[in-house]
Amino acid sequence: MKKYKTIMIILVILLVGIFVVAVTYNWAISPVSKKSDPVTITIKEGSTPYTIGDTLYENKLIKSKKVYKVYVKVNGIKDIKASTYELNRNMSLKEIMDTLAAGNAYNPNEIRITFKEGLNVRKIARLIEEKTNNSYDDVINLMADKEYIDSLVNKYWFLTDSVKNSKIYYPLEGYLFPNTYAFLNKDVTAKEIIETMLDEMDKQLTPYKDKITDSKYNVHELLTLASIVELEGASADDRASVAGVFYNRLSDGWVLGSDVTTYYYLKIDDFKQSLNGNPKLYDCDHAYNTRCTSYVGLPIGPISNPGKESIEATINYTKHNYYYFVADCKGKTYLSKTSNEHYNTIQRLKNENNWCA
Repeated sequence: MKKYKTIMIILVILLVGIFVVAVTYNWAISPVSKKSDPVTITIKEGSTPYTIGDTLYENKLIKSKKVYKVYVKVNGIKDIKASTYELNRNMSLKEIMDTLAAGNAYNPNEIRITFKEGLNVRKIARLIEEKTNNSYDDVINLMADKEYIDSLVNKYWFLTDSVKNSKIYYPLEGYLFPNTYAFLNKDVTAKEIIETMLDEMDKQLTPYKDKITDSKYNVHELLTLASIVELEGASADDRASVAGVFYNRLSDGWVLGSDVTTYYYLKIDDFKQSLNGNPKLYDCDHAYNTRCTSYVGLPIGPISNPGKESIEATINYTKHNYYYFVADCKGKTYLSKTSNEHYNTIQRLKNENNWCA
């Protein structure tokens, strides 16, 4: 009997050990970061998979040099091609090694533009002007060209006539998917950049096409809400709950009361600028301002270009009974059912010096 117990204990220890090793291994070969963070490295002639581990680790592209060596050996990776590569910290170890094995035709004139989540069209246009030979006005004017917008509506399933509403500032706001994109050189046209971003939005939205079709909200409304969720300051883990708050308000006929929509309405890009005392804070004459006490529903259109996490959070939102939320200085979100509870939370955070609004 004792022998049997001893064998069982040994088996349990072995299974636990195998489980820990498997979890550690899978963690170590996963991406270092969830966010796009490009890194340029050069693989010299004569380099082998075993000799570049230090380079990858020093550039924070892998989590463990030891696990890297195990991965290379287990997968029989023997060849990599010398070149200069633009890798990304959101790539898994498999993606990195596949890239190094395939090689690339390095183009010294290639440009890469990183459009971060939550940028609006004005900021995107400024970034394009900075990185390419297009001017800010080139980009803005193209996005306002009615014939061009019509052609895009005919090309992409998720672009509808909703974007052509005359009250909308920029028809493509909310539809330009944020990511890092590579182009041949600075002569890339504004059209190529715009349609590259729309192509990526197509890839990101298509898996949700059925859910969008079955939703009580159309794609324009869902992206509008996602664009608000993107800017409300909640962490990625809390965005589905924040979306749930907005859905509750919409369902019960409440105003959304979102400051970020008011900033957009006023075309103020600096959220540190206080809205207090602004005579237009509760202006009801514009279809973007959800701080207006009589404005019920979503704004006329998106107010930023949301990333994947905010889009997913809006489509797969958390159902609950909360109507208020607030985030502390660290991004933690607190939900409340009543206004008194909400204001008490704010006061507590202020008392704790954890209020950064």
